Amino acid sequence: MAGATSEVQTQSGATRLVEGEFAFTAEDFRRIASMIHADAGIHLQESKATLVYSRLAKRLRSLGLENFREYCALIQDAEGVDERQKMLAALTTNVTRFFREPHHFEHLSSRVLPPLIDLARRGGRVRLWSAACSSGQEPYSMAMSLLSLMPNAGDYDIRILATDIDPNVTATGRAGVYAEDLTAGIPRDQLTRWFEQTQTDRGEKAWRAGAALQQLVSFRELNLIGNWPMKGKFDAIFCRNVVIYFEEATQSKIWARFTPLMTPNARLYIGHSERVTGPAVSQLVGDGLTTYKLSGGA
Repeated sequence: MAGATSEVQTQSGATRLVEGEFAFTAEDFRRIASMIHADAGIHLQESKATLVYSRLAKRLRSLGLENFREYCALIQDAEGVDERQKMLAALTTNVTRFFREPHHFEHLSSRVLPPLIDLARRGGRVRLWSAACSSGQEPYSMAMSLLSLMPNAGDYDIRILATDIDPNVTATGRAGVYAEDLTAGIPRDQLTRWFEQTQTDRGEKAWRAGAALQQLVSFRELNLIGNWPMKGKFDAIFCRNVVIYFEEATQSKIWARFTPLMTPNARLYIGHSERVTGPAVSQLVGDGLTTYKLSGGA
């Protein structure tokens, strides 16, 4: 049975980590884990071998490969750059939904957005960032929170940056089309006001983000452990449920990179199972459940 632990040996004598149609050894896992760590900072322990096998076995079938040794050779070759990106997409968990962890959006609407709206109406600049936006539900939830308080927000200098390492999910966010079941977290009045009814490619009922939402949100590819080209500062940053996949040293570096990009009154929202570590601890203070602001901020 695919996915079960096995002691079966390959023809070369190496022990398989996972039993299945493709030989998958500890060395194969080590090479894959090393590449995804170098590319995305994600730390894979050998306990994740079954998950890696199940997700990448589909890629081997698609490519007509016979084992993971061949797959590793492909993605390490210069001609395998495209497949290496597909590997990253396959191994990256994109669990998201509209208004996930609703207390963050309540905090955003009640404490953060009102003064920012006043600032915008006086001609000021307002920027929000969804730093691991996945397929777009988070930044569109941020946009709906804003539009609920300021329906003409797009007429002002207010924008939301939505970034993710995976170009497939940013493309989904940019298109802004969601099957009916994926919109369950959106209050009905907001759904009908800010989305338009449409259909999926299979003819199923779906909703498309309307012009007011799409005007506010810009989707870009960005690797959190790579270069950050942004020069301006942000008034709110959502970075939730992504750094848990990094080693603690990498987590600390990312938290520390956020603080110079925060305006004096900015907030940082993190996932329910995450905690701020490293140098940023001395720069951030709690402002609610998994919500932080710069120390000394209002």
